[in-house]
Amino acid sequence: MSIYILCLVLFCIGLYCVLRKRNIIKIIIGLGIVEYAVNLFFVLIGYQRYGRAPILAKEQKILNMVDPLPQALVLTAIVIGLAVTVFMVAIAIRLYEKYGTFDITKIKRLKG
Repeated sequence: MSIYILCLVLFCIGLYCVLRKRNIIKIIIGLGIVEYAVNLFFVLIGYQRYGRAPILAKEQKILNMVDPLPQALVLTAIVIGLAVTVFMVAIAIRLYEKYGTFDITKIKRLKG
């Protein structure tokens, strides 16, 4: 149970970075932390103590097998999260080239 609480704490730290920070790079890092917290939560859902890999051979009984669906979802989410992170960094670089700052309050004040 304590691992789920630590996962929630990690999520809250990332959410704090997204909501309270004004630097675009820190916001992107906060979104990465949130993503990793959600991925960790999905992996923990499929975890079983002393579980074995979900690979079956002939004449094997299914005993204490780990659920493979959350693992597959997390692998997909990692790839999608990487692409979204690269896209956010590319937008941040373009904003820096145009406005000369990563501070979103200054970018809001500038027009054009």
